[in-house]
Amino acid sequence: LFLVSCLPGALATVYTNPSQLPSRQYDYVVVGAGPGGSVVANRLSAEATNMVLLIEAGPTNDVLPAVHIPFLCTTLIPETAVTWNYTTVPLPGLNNRSIPYPRGRVLGGSSSINYMAWTRGPQSDFDRYAAVASDTGWSWNAVKSLAKSIEDMVPPADGHNTSGQILPSIHGISGPVKFSVQGYPSDLDSRVFATTKELPEFPYNEDQNSGNPLGIGWGQYAIAGGTRTSAATAYLAPILSRPNFDVLVNTQVTKLVQTGSEGGVPIFRGVQFAASPTGEVHELRVTGEIIVSAGAVNTPQLLLLSGIGPATHLKALGIDPIVDLPDVGQNLQDHPMVPNVFAVNSTSTWDNLSRNASLSTADLAQWEANRTGLFASSPALEMGWLRLPSNATIFQTESDPSSGPHSPHYEFFFEETFLSFVMPAPVTGNYMLIASNVITPTSRGSITLASKNPFDSPVIDPALLNSAFDIFAVREAMKAVRR
Repeated sequence: LFLVSCLPGALATVYTNPSQLPSRQYDYVVVGAGPGGSVVANRLSAEATNMVLLIEAGPTNDVLPAVHIPFLCTTLIPETAVTWNYTTVPLPGLNNRSIPYPRGRVLGGSSSINYMAWTRGPQSDFDRYAAVASDTGWSWNAVKSLAKSIEDMVPPADGHNTSGQILPSIHGISGPVKFSVQGYPSDLDSRVFATTKELPEFPYNEDQNSGNPLGIGWGQYAIAGGTRTSAATAYLAPILSRPNFDVLVNTQVTKLVQTGSEGGVPIFRGVQFAASPTGEVHELRVTGEIIVSAGAVNTPQLLLLSGIGPATHLKALGIDPIVDLPDVGQNLQDHPMVPNVFAVNSTSTWDNLSRNASLSTADLAQWEANRTGLFASSPALEMGWLRLPSNATIFQTESDPSSGPHSPHYEFFFEETFLSFVMPAPVTGNYMLIASNVITPTSRGSITLASKNPFDSPVIDPALLNSAFDIFAVREAMKAVRR
């Protein structure tokens, strides 16, 4: 009953095998059902004359109950039925270690497996986008009303008074994406906010989505009614009854097909896809466009497989270059995270859940009964966005990569537990962590192909800690955690 209730009417338009598709022409095919693809598919199919097909490589977001239970988000990574199970190349910045590289492979994409943090970013980031693009439509003043229009701010799961924890005036209350302030009390809360009163370095910020995120504030999370909000629940579930909209899951798009050219420019209005490496390859042509929204890894992978990318790389793998675009798969940026775990004197941290089956069962039962309790919240608590001081020694040799004085260099998030998906949790003891992320990395990596087989994992090199600035920033963030 639970699985059926999450996606009402899903069986009417969600197909699990390419052979089940209706034999009809589509105007648009959208590749990838993450935040980008889900929104685009929703918008396109709102026009009744458009026939729209959304193709997702993974399953529906009901394949694992944990997808919907906020606190269990840590069980969805790194290697599960809803991720691509990727691993990086050996990384020199990590002493030549390879690490898991989770990406969502499920309706909703990575919005169905992440920690659900709801953050807009600083005003200066958007203003820099506008400057680079020579388009004021990207500016903060232009975008903030759009950000507000997609939001639906709801009460937290525990119903506590959020006065002083969020600014309702800057948020929307009628958009598709439901979110709330953290909805379960923690013993850490009072300690974190006491620090903001004692140390000027860590000021309190009532709402970090105001355009100035700097400081420590209550976490805002894409959680409503104690359940995860994802691209699938916000943008797909409400439109599954549209007769002009089909969703195909468990199917990987393997190639974009050139169907002609206009003015010497190749045109791609064909798409090939298959359910498995040994499955039948199907092909569709569209009358309109193919929208590739497969994420930071799979979008460049698909372009490369289709002959769009660096010609030298493609030829070396036996792929005929159609469009020589050297930048495809290059300039990958990601944020190195350090868990920063501390042993604590408390004996009531959330670590006890993994060691006490009856306690965990009781928390799950409470969630199933009324969507409240610990399982109705993200395991992350408060969040912090902070900067290096302007006189930091790194700026004597490196330029500041941030967009402005209110743009953070690194992030904190707090948990009342051991971060077990990063390393094995000890069998005894109680823990807390302040994870730190470098938010403005200057390292640049790449996505390339291992072979021309679309079912082979691409070569993922995020080049973590591959620059002097990133190494300096990660060390200074760890020092700030200790302070």
